[in-house]
Parts: sequence; structure tokens; C-alpha cells
Amino acid sequence: MLTNVSTSTQKKNTRQKSRRRIARELVLQGIYQWRLAGGTIDFIEAQLHETKEFSRADEKFFSKLFGGVFGSVSEIEETIRPFLDRPFTTLSPVEYAILLLSTYELKHFLEIPYRAIINEAIELARTYGGSDGYKYVNGVLDKLAVKLRAVEIASSQT
Repeated sequence: MLTNVSTSTQKKNTRQKSRRRIARELVLQGIYQWRLAGGTIDFIEAQLHETKEFSRADEKFFSKLFGGVFGSVSEIEETIRPFLDRPFTTLSPVEYAILLLSTYELKHFLEIPYRAIINEAIELARTYGGSDGYKYVNGVLDKLAVKLRAVEIASSQT
């Protein structure tokens, strides 16, 4: 599983996280596992359901996000591709996973403000990614938001 913090720190931070943040982290872990080790989506989802963290996650949000991402990986990649400066194969597994789940959120969870989605992505990248991965994720998602949330962005600037 994807981890970056000590167990005691993780327990402390988990209590402070929103149920949606925990759901996003679990989806991130699922994509990460799928990208690195393969396996069936059903098996990965079942493993995530068995974790301690799952009981603290927004289960409905997790299910929509997990199922949506894995049900449309190719479509999401095609949406992201024009905004990348390198091939998907050279992205870190964490950056890849965050871009997939955040792009899906930008496209399908219109009730969540685009800034909130990007901020969540940045926090995930800071927690689980490389030292500057969050900057790359932020840059890609900022450009994607202009395309996917043009109306929302325009209305926030007036």
C-alpha cells in the first residue's frame, strides 16, 4: 500500500481528515496499486474495503469516484494528454493517480468547486508524491480546469 508517514502520525492525521479526503486517499491507493501491480479492479476495491480507513471514508463518494475512474481510464487519459509535457509512462505513479482521480472529479462532480478539487489534489501530491510533484499536478489541473470548468471560472472572476 501507498504510505508516506509513520503509523502514529498517520493515525493522528486521519482523525483530522474529512470523510471525502479519506475516500480520495483510498481511490489514490487503488489506482497506485493497479498501476504498479496490476490485478482486477474488484480485488483492489475489496482490499480497500477491508482497510481500517475505509470505515472513516465517505463510502458513497468513494464508490462513485472509484467506479467512475476505473470505468473511464482511457477517456480520462485522453482528456489529460493535451495538458502534459511528457508521456503518461514517465509520470510517477502518484502523479498519474492524482491526475486521474482529480480529472474525473472536475468532469463529473460539478457540485464540488474546481478550486477545492485542485487543492485536494495538491494536498495528496504533497503527502504522497515526490518533492515537487504537487507543482506539476497543480499546473496540469489549472489548465484542465480552464477547459472543463470554463463557466465556473468565468463566473468567479466577475
